[in-house]
Amino acid sequence: MNLFADLPDARAAEIFETLLWRPGVRIDRIVSQGQRSPDGFWHDQADGEFVLLLAGAARLRFEDEAQPRELRPGDWLDIPPHRRHRVEWTDPDRQTVWLAVFYDG
Repeated sequence: MNLFADLPDARAAEIFETLLWRPGVRIDRIVSQGQRSPDGFWHDQADGEFVLLLAGAARLRFEDEAQPRELRPGDWLDIPPHRRHRVEWTDPDRQTVWLAVFYDG
């Protein structure tokens, strides 16, 4: 298996694909291209999320921080349960590929 093989076209909508699901953990490949969270929307997840940006570029913002974080390939974050966050921007000109590991909080 290869994370970059057969990447779906994400220009119309962000694509989530579950690669592995076991008790207490789920691993997703997310492909974005120009998507962002809707205005005023904040993710508030019961599970923790370890996210690694593999390709492309993005800006992720936490509700308790004034400025978004710039993410480039190789950058990662561990988002604790219920830490409100949003995707401010993903590169509209190329695919942004994320690996997201959701775990019991």
